[in-house]
Amino acid sequence: MYKVCSIFSQVLKLFPRGEFEQAVKEHKAERHARGFTSWGQFMAMLFCQLGRAHSLREICGGLACCEGQLKHLGVPVAPKKSTLAYANEHRPWQLYQTVFEQTLWKCQELVQSQGGRKKFRFKNKLMSLDGSIIDLSVSMFDWAKFRRTKGAIKLHLLLDHDGYLPSFAVVTEGKTSEIKVARTLRFAPGTILAIDRGYVDYEWFRELTQEEVYFVTRMKENAVYEVREELEIPQNSNVVRDQIISFPRLAREGEEPVLFRRVEIWDEEKQEALVFLSNLLGFGATTIAAIYKDRWQVELFFKALKQTAKIKTFVGTSANAVRTQVWTALIAMLVLKYLQLKSTFSWSLSTLAALLRQQLFFYRDLWAWLDDPFQAPPALAGVHDDAQQLEITW
Repeated sequence: MYKVCSIFSQVLKLFPRGEFEQAVKEHKAERHARGFTSWGQFMAMLFCQLGRAHSLREICGGLACCEGQLKHLGVPVAPKKSTLAYANEHRPWQLYQTVFEQTLWKCQELVQSQGGRKKFRFKNKLMSLDGSIIDLSVSMFDWAKFRRTKGAIKLHLLLDHDGYLPSFAVVTEGKTSEIKVARTLRFAPGTILAIDRGYVDYEWFRELTQEEVYFVTRMKENAVYEVREELEIPQNSNVVRDQIISFPRLAREGEEPVLFRRVEIWDEEKQEALVFLSNLLGFGATTIAAIYKDRWQVELFFKALKQTAKIKTFVGTSANAVRTQVWTALIAMLVLKYLQLKSTFSWSLSTLAALLRQQLFFYRDLWAWLDDPFQAPPALAGVHDDAQQLEITW
């Protein structure tokens, strides 16, 4: 006899109810609740992300069609549109930031158990920091001011290259600069940051160097610097120049100059020279270039987030509803990453999201399906194979 609950119910088991309820109490999310629980709201918004529901009507209607299965999800009945809209507008979005952190810890633990999945030999923690604009209608989202005729929010993301997991996120107004958010962050000594030219701030680079935090970025063309030392260029490589430099604007009387690395690489494919700036004085020039190249993973994550999760259009217009949806989208991405890491099948994130969407309310073993998605599910109890049916003698 084959007994199993729906795939969506098995996905929700990744979120222990005890930890979730502790987060609810911490943020006082149900202080004025009347019947509709925070777990019900979370289940509905996760269904919005994994099921790609485009509106409150689709979320509530899709769950109402499966009311017999909702008991497996810990929810007695499907929510009404007005109930879910009110919860998204008034329940604190910080609850889902805490759930995100709980899920991230579970993913990081899985990555560590699998050996870390590191691409480079060095032992330093490698992270990428970047921001991405999410466009909004200025007439509907009047609080998200960006330009005169355009509204937007900006998602600032820190991507951990061990498993390529989003380890930190901040949602701000669209006009908030990346460097302003970066200056509020603190990193463990030894961390390497891969960042683009939007984060070039020499005073911040001085602070990072003093804190023993390293960075790799592209150098601005009009940068004024002094060459302190010419380093030897490796043979048979695309390294054009490798220099130790300093910036006159950082010079302070009576203090040793802050030294940086300037590495110039010739890109054969694009037929152009790429100039990198770093405070990694002991690394090889080709390693510095490879670190910056791996920064592209944060761009790919933003692309996957916008294509896979429900983040380009919103089911609520208030600031709280938008942030709630963004955080549940990040939680959904962590769920997909976790399932991808657990599976022995070579899933791409987009294919996994698409097929999971079709299977959400199917009754089959999630982990068996992840390892062999194109195998027919076992027969349910009471259903017999036609090949085993006895012929009727007339």
